[in-house]
Amino acid sequence: MPVIEVSELSRDFGDFTAVDAVSFAVEKGELFGFLGPNGAGKTTTISMLCTLLKLTSGSARVAGHDVARERDAVRKSIGLIFQDPTLDERLTGLQNLKFHAMLYGVTREEFAVRSAELLEMVELTDKARENVRSYSGGMKRRLEIARGLLHHPEVLFLDEPTIGLDPQTRAHIWDYLLELRQDKGLTLFLTTHSMDEAENCDRIAIMDHGKIIALDTPDRLKEMVGGDVVTLETADNARAATLLAEAFGVSPQVTQSGTLIIETAEGARFIPHAMTTLSNAPEPVEVFSVSLQRPTIENVFIKLTGRTIRESESTGAERMRARHGGMGPGRRR
Repeated sequence: MPVIEVSELSRDFGDFTAVDAVSFAVEKGELFGFLGPNGAGKTTTISMLCTLLKLTSGSARVAGHDVARERDAVRKSIGLIFQDPTLDERLTGLQNLKFHAMLYGVTREEFAVRSAELLEMVELTDKARENVRSYSGGMKRRLEIARGLLHHPEVLFLDEPTIGLDPQTRAHIWDYLLELRQDKGLTLFLTTHSMDEAENCDRIAIMDHGKIIALDTPDRLKEMVGGDVVTLETADNARAATLLAEAFGVSPQVTQSGTLIIETAEGARFIPHAMTTLSNAPEPVEVFSVSLQRPTIENVFIKLTGRTIRESESTGAERMRARHGGMGPGRRR
């Protein structure tokens, strides 16, 4: 039986639909990811599953509990690592954990054992009695992970868990999370717009404009692209796309960032022929750069939407500023 079941879940803010009738299920012990730009609806969905936002319509169950009718039971069953820091920096690391234990009814005896185990796991035992304001960004993130696990949740929700961290610290955090999943059988539900983090997932749901537009394993999603991915930057992408489509029967995509993306079975053989075609055309097209790679999750997003995730974030922010009179990107994340 899935530990998370979602059916036709929607959330409106006035006349704006942030999450639009999404349905999916997450199995116990799975590392499940929501991938998409800021504004896609990822955080709004997690907020509903964690009972922080009311549902407009649809239904959802977490750990067997209805998120609309059994909110307390859901909250006892989950841990949540927010996108923004939520620690009290005036308290020590241990005091932050103790406050959380009080909220969740963890006994004094259980807290003594559990806090010691978790602080050792995240390598903060020596820092436990220091004020959190003295912690680095990575240390704070590790403490938040320990806090989220203190009451033995069945599901740990992670909303952009490594945002703002340097690559080394990010890798360190992921080592903890993957070890937790392997050793404890914990279900991890991640939101991210990082391609590297998405690759860690068992399955990925790609979100755009409040909808799930694809859901599968990373490898199967990349099979949607097929073959190799050739990326060109030219003096005239539109004309280059027409020439290559006519010559090779491919379907180039022109992105807003000024690149031309072509999917082809044998990229290494395709590139020299493409260069010849563009340079020998009646009106030659100058090529500034060319690259070849295997398909990535980013290529899947481009194939499905015609945009990169960064472009989607930009257009989403502009759309929300226009809707809200310049007040920022709004609530869909």
